[in-house]
Amino acid sequence: MGKDYSILIKTSIGFERIVSSRIREIDDCAETWPSPLGFKGLVLVKPCKYDRDTLAKLIEEQVIEADKIIPIDVVTLADPNKICSEIKDLAINKISRNETFAVRTTRRGKHGFTSIDVNVVVGECIRRYTGASVNLRYPDKIVLVEIIQDHAYIAILPGSFEHHKYSPEKKELRSFFRKIAVVQMPYLGPLDSALVMGKRIGREVQNFEVRELVIAPVGIIDAYQLEYFIRGVREGIESRYNIQLRSYPYKPRKTPVYLMDLHQLVRDRSNDVIIVFEPEGKYIVDVKEELKKLILHKKKRVNLLFGSREGIPVGIYRYADLVLDIAPGITLSTDYAAAAGLIALATVLYDEYRSINNESPNTSSR
Repeated sequence: MGKDYSILIKTSIGFERIVSSRIREIDDCAETWPSPLGFKGLVLVKPCKYDRDTLAKLIEEQVIEADKIIPIDVVTLADPNKICSEIKDLAINKISRNETFAVRTTRRGKHGFTSIDVNVVVGECIRRYTGASVNLRYPDKIVLVEIIQDHAYIAILPGSFEHHKYSPEKKELRSFFRKIAVVQMPYLGPLDSALVMGKRIGREVQNFEVRELVIAPVGIIDAYQLEYFIRGVREGIESRYNIQLRSYPYKPRKTPVYLMDLHQLVRDRSNDVIIVFEPEGKYIVDVKEELKKLILHKKKRVNLLFGSREGIPVGIYRYADLVLDIAPGITLSTDYAAAAGLIALATVLYDEYRSINNESPNTSSR
């Protein structure tokens, strides 16, 4: 493979040759190796006209298909102990005692060790060499170990190289949604429409992992139409939950579903917070302070009421703490209303929510 390649590009699969061609337009005598040894999504680069850092900067500025540009500091054999010995000087020069670091290993090919083995062995070596401590979430320095079959390409980069989905200033909203009950009037009509609408609403409430979904009909309704709507809700929740199980770093919570007449629910929950979402209500931004008091500064369950083909009965407005409008002049479709309402609430209240959560350590899972 050779040790002369000093830049590693990560790109979307299928764009390897496009990236190689674009790099050669910048540096016409550079050597590029798209999909080295058949491993897709990678391009190795050996600069010619420019030094490594200059070419890396030009690629960053001009090649939009290059997702990550990694200037390689050391190339060695793909063996954890060999990596340890080869990076000693590099680590001492780039990581100070008062900084934190994390080792990130991506392994391609067959080896007698795992990526975690590399992280552990190399991390311990760096700790001994530098006296720095490990911080896996928000390190000051990232030690990248990119293994391609027999060779390890190593780079030590600033922690900002990782574009965090979460930063220390960012607070998860799961606990915010956990106190919210979505009360949804069922969508009734043709059976296939009721089924589809139920699926969409089920996916949305599971997406936010709200405290509960209460399907709340008004008066006497068609039982078969309700059956299809509930079946759709169940299918929607299950489909979204299964995706969450595969992709989330924590175990998601499946949203429970209940059935209760809307008028009786309002009576039963008269001591809770009740908020109706209808176009006749106040614009959500104008009642921000009231929402803070109702939702963030009380430990009560918050019930958000959403209509369907017919809106929430007007008489219920008298028993609501607030009637809100989130999109003046726009009538939201039934399947979108709950998601839009949850997003609007979280957006309006986020700064206050974050301020409250900053008062105590953030222990949520990531």
